[in-house]
Amino acid sequence: LDGEEISDPELEACLRKGVKESILAPVLVGSAATGSGLRAILDAFIRYLPSPADEAPATATDHAGASVPVAPDADGPLLVRIFKTAADPFVGRLTYLRVLSGTLHSQAHAWNSTHREDERIGQLLLLHGKEQEAIGELKAGEIGAVAKLSATATGDTLCDRDKALLLPPLEFPKPTLMVAIEPQTKADLDKMGPALQRMLEEESTARLERSDAGEQVLVTMGEAHTAVIIERLKRKFGSSIVTKAPRVPYRETIRGKAQVHGRYKKQTGGHGMFGDVWIELEPNPGAGVAFAERIVGGSVPKQFFPGIEKGIRETAAEGVVAGYPLSDFKATLYDGSFHNADSNELSFKIAASMALKDGVHQAKPALLEPIMIVEVRIPEAYLGEVNRDLNGRRGRVLGMDIQQGMQVISANVPQAELFSYATELRSITGGRGTFSATLDRYEEVPSHLAEKVIEEHRKGAESSGGH
Repeated sequence: LDGEEISDPELEACLRKGVKESILAPVLVGSAATGSGLRAILDAFIRYLPSPADEAPATATDHAGASVPVAPDADGPLLVRIFKTAADPFVGRLTYLRVLSGTLHSQAHAWNSTHREDERIGQLLLLHGKEQEAIGELKAGEIGAVAKLSATATGDTLCDRDKALLLPPLEFPKPTLMVAIEPQTKADLDKMGPALQRMLEEESTARLERSDAGEQVLVTMGEAHTAVIIERLKRKFGSSIVTKAPRVPYRETIRGKAQVHGRYKKQTGGHGMFGDVWIELEPNPGAGVAFAERIVGGSVPKQFFPGIEKGIRETAAEGVVAGYPLSDFKATLYDGSFHNADSNELSFKIAASMALKDGVHQAKPALLEPIMIVEVRIPEAYLGEVNRDLNGRRGRVLGMDIQQGMQVISANVPQAELFSYATELRSITGGRGTFSATLDRYEEVPSHLAEKVIEEHRKGAESSGGH
């Protein structure tokens, strides 16, 4: 610099260039609680952040799928990006948008090219914190909002129908922290569904699932995200929910064969009930529940077969050993007896259920757990610690790769070990690690862990008066 003074305009021009080229990242300190520093932040936006005119034109696709560059010109074709949806307690659904090209007018029509539907634009709004200012139009480069759009969601594109353009979809990080949710009181039960639906409209990085264990599971970006959603559900929609660790969707199966007898007999005065079956159980890997019969000589009449199959399938769905669905086995009816007056479909259904419950314990029962294929993206500095942590979660590392300067670890990990992994990975990597997990297969649970699951089920059944 040769000892010369640097003028403010020179410094400002350099900072602006550095920010635009992603060489510099300005950091400003302020307080949302007191409002301190807000004016400095707004001034910094104008001084240092590139305006739409400084950026390359947006790239959209036309109806033929060809790429079309669209410059930020107020007189150009209309192109609007929807970047946020909020549930406002006063005006209802509030859609935040940015006009990339053209001019959007209040009380006009626009074409939603994402869903191919006409959308009536109501009153356009400028947002100043909680205050809303009605405005007649928004030009290229401006940000505003509109209430009560019917078909438009976050990430959609609005344009002119006769010059239809489509922007590429917004990419959001995938949520990974799973918590089971339920209403806090009976009064919250009716509110919870609609409140969650409205909340998820504005939360693009959260989703609601129904687990294989029958629970409602909220999947979020982390513990803080979960806490914010729960607080907003209570404050905005009056619905209180509680969270707990999700149940692992274990499955039961058998590893051996068994031939079992099920006999149900009840005399109640008048007609009684009588069902008698012999059933053969055997493993049937990967094929769910299968029922067959090889009755010879009519020892069990055909009209009772549906009841027997129903007894097998319903009992399998409830589980026998630990209360989880019984799967991957074949039950074959091969003998039995009936009573002309007392036998009916229900009698044989109960007899088949009794036979299956006894037979599973004789056929080497086993507990299966879901194994996930996990991809962990981390800076190289954390490689050793993350691998050690995966091994501690009964994980098996399958391979490692480098993608865009990040280490990517592929591993098989039991789902039971992953419910808190989002929090742990964030802690290990200082918030710089991410992961995704998808179901790969089911595998047998190690015996010492299976015993704990079965014992917990037994205690739960005893405390609830079950058998």
